[in-house]
Amino acid sequence: MKRRKVLISLGCFPLIGPLFLKSQTRSEAMKKEIKTDKAPQAIGPYSQGIIANGFIFASGQIAIDPETGELNTGTIEEQTRLVLTNLKAVIEAAGSSFEKVVKCTVFLQDMDEFSQMNQVYAEFFKPPFPGRAAVQVARLPKDVKVEIEAIAIL
Repeated sequence: MKRRKVLISLGCFPLIGPLFLKSQTRSEAMKKEIKTDKAPQAIGPYSQGIIANGFIFASGQIAIDPETGELNTGTIEEQTRLVLTNLKAVIEAAGSSFEKVVKCTVFLQDMDEFSQMNQVYAEFFKPPFPGRAAVQVARLPKDVKVEIEAIAIL
């Protein structure tokens, strides 16, 4: 009996495979790049963000002033404020807002600065808050203190 259930289950895969491939092709056609001069330009082979299937995938932002291109080397609070301002600009350029952010990932150089980052973060997001992960990493681009990425809905 168990063997029969397995064979029946395996028999379904050829039907699912083509449907899955069709949805991938359709998704690729719906992929659109987000560009704004109100956030730092990408410093590598990536986009400021991508719109796909009604979602916005905003790349991690660091504390670079988009007007001057200068790196903010100030406190964790100053860097977090600039990072979130940059992230907000990308989300808004896509036609959405911080109220529609569903997930953030925060990368910190030092987890001991979490509470200071969190205080600034609370200035930008209101209930219901997006899901979030915060992790300490060994190193961030340009040795900044914080980087934040987000996923939002249109």
